[in-house]
Amino acid sequence: MSNINRKSTCRIALNPQCSTHLDYPAEASAVLNNGGLERAKRSISAWPGYARTPLRNLTDLASHLNIRSLWYKDEQPRFGLGSFKPLGGAYAVARLLQKQIGKQLSSREPTIDELLKGIHKIATDKLTVTAATDGNHGRSVAWGAQLFGCQCVIFVHETVTDARQQAITDFGARVIRTAGTFDDAVRQASASASDRGWHLIPDTSDGTVVEAPRDVMQGYTVMADEAIAQLGEEKPPTHLFLQAGVGGMAAAVCAQFWQTFADNTPRVILVEPHTAGCWFESLSMGKPTPINGSLESIMAGLACGEVSYLAWKILHTGAYAMMTISDDAAANSMCLLANTKQVAPPVVAGESGAAGLAGLIAARYDADHSTLLGLDCNSRVLVFGTEGATDPQSYQCIVGRTAAAVLQQGPGS
Repeated sequence: MSNINRKSTCRIALNPQCSTHLDYPAEASAVLNNGGLERAKRSISAWPGYARTPLRNLTDLASHLNIRSLWYKDEQPRFGLGSFKPLGGAYAVARLLQKQIGKQLSSREPTIDELLKGIHKIATDKLTVTAATDGNHGRSVAWGAQLFGCQCVIFVHETVTDARQQAITDFGARVIRTAGTFDDAVRQASASASDRGWHLIPDTSDGTVVEAPRDVMQGYTVMADEAIAQLGEEKPPTHLFLQAGVGGMAAAVCAQFWQTFADNTPRVILVEPHTAGCWFESLSMGKPTPINGSLESIMAGLACGEVSYLAWKILHTGAYAMMTISDDAAANSMCLLANTKQVAPPVVAGESGAAGLAGLIAARYDADHSTLLGLDCNSRVLVFGTEGATDPQSYQCIVGRTAAAVLQQGPGS
């Protein structure tokens, strides 16, 4: 398989606090639990266009990597938005509106059906939600605001591409561009929400805002629950390679597998860019540890310098190991998935969406790293392709073809 770069470098270490051999802890259950999952499933499954995303069995690639199985949860088709993010941002918007209008109604919260039908539009139209984003989360919040009938303002930082910004404004949101990094945009969104009476829908938490980011993460557990159901009678994975970022998605997946499989919980390996290894540093230090610098990476969704307070409550003991990878490793995995000689049918994965697979490949091609993680011919691995070509121009530049051209390929082309 020529597109696999055997020389891709990675940095890897075990998490000294890992305790997934113990029961799911109370502090984690206070953030994400099965009651919250059931509420999220009832809501999200009622939205127009809901369907489980595919779980793809990459048998040829598993054979090449000399592992037992490799499953890829493909989030590219999710609600037509190209990523898993609607499960979080839009769900948190729905929960926010239900709670706010419920206070006005006194006796009850409105149903999702009532919000979708615009029965409370006079009330929802007076509410404004806001968030910071590197692209996908803001698009999800904007889509949710349009779907459920409220106003939306999204903050993007200076390196967010015009294409990602346009994808947000297409859903009627106002976009404000700020100087600095994603973390700077997070702080600006928080300050503006406080000053203007807007409702903040962050996908990260510093501990001061908890309810909305917890709803975001609880929405993500639906994706993990789908994957568990789709695996059916298959043995559970032994390893999950999960993109980290601020940690919301990884924590949600870890939590759902931990609650479902208890003492048979897969080993969770967090994957980050070399330039933005906030989880690597935090778990190494045993406490949330911000990192400095530009954080620049083609894996824009993972270019974060601070871990989420809520995700920390799950991952500081739930993560088995952490690793950082190069931009080249992510790009190589995008090209690998797009090549029908190596993956058939081909898969469209964006830069951040391919990072989990890139982490697996980088680890598997280093004997010491494989030994450290317990990766061998009996390993069963699940990765989450969290985005498709959410920046079409960037995708074409890296892969050499448009996403549409990739999906139109014939067998073995």
